[in-house]
Amino acid sequence: MTTLPRPLIQSLEMLAATAEALELRNDWIVFGGAAMALSGLPDWPVPDIDVLASEETANALIDAFGGRILTPPAADRFRSRLLARIDGTPVPIEIMVGLEVKTDDGWAPVNFRTRVDRPVQDRHIPTARTAEQAAMARRFGRPKDLQRAEALDKLTD
Repeated sequence: MTTLPRPLIQSLEMLAATAEALELRNDWIVFGGAAMALSGLPDWPVPDIDVLASEETANALIDAFGGRILTPPAADRFRSRLLARIDGTPVPIEIMVGLEVKTDDGWAPVNFRTRVDRPVQDRHIPTARTAEQAAMARRFGRPKDLQRAEALDKLTD
């Protein structure tokens, strides 16, 4: 397994342990930089852990961690029905419900169809398969996402 920064490992362990203790359904997934690091790209900065979840699961995690609901920024490239931040972990966690990305055809929901449980110490963190992460990064379309997609293309699950 790839060596990850200790603060990231600690935060992911806290997230997985809390989800397990709350007996949350499998309706949450880690994406973005943290998922990419778990998939084998440890050299990319991970300023926060992005989690896409159902509203019920998001609220349970927000309550458990004492997170705060944020006013989502003005919708330019992304928007979500709910955005929350948990700062009580070494690496902050951002939870999103109903995330959408702006495309040429309008707003499109962000959904992951694949799921891989990535090991973190004695826990598991759900992410999408590497190929789907690369496809989503291309869909996000920012320069950093396109660079990530290119790097992800070189990996396999």
